[in-house]
Amino acid sequence: MKIQKLITDKLTNDFSPTHLSVENESYKHNVPEGSESHFKVVVVSNEFENKRLIQRHRAVNSCLADELANNIHALAIHTYTLDEWAELTQELGGAPDSPNCLGGS
Repeated sequence: MKIQKLITDKLTNDFSPTHLSVENESYKHNVPEGSESHFKVVVVSNEFENKRLIQRHRAVNSCLADELANNIHALAIHTYTLDEWAELTQELGGAPDSPNCLGGS
C-alpha cells in the first residue's frame, strides 16, 4: 500500500484532480502476493485541457519518474478533461479495464 499511497499523493499534488483512481493491478500478474508493481491510474483534471494525449501521459510519467525507475513495472494511464470524463462515464461507465497479463506464467 506504500507505493499506491505515494502515487495517489503525487498525482493529487501535481494535477489537483476532480477524480483520481489508483488501482493496484499486481494481482493480475505473475508476481508475489502483496506486490505493488502494476498500477492503473485514472486522472481527471483541468490540467489536461488543450493538451494532447501524449502530453498528458508525459506529464504523469514525469510526476512518477522515480517510482517508474525503481518500483513500478507497469502503469496503465488514463487521463481526461472534465468534459471527456463526463462523456465517458455516461457512455461506458468509466475508464476501460486493463487486460489480464499474458506472460510470466
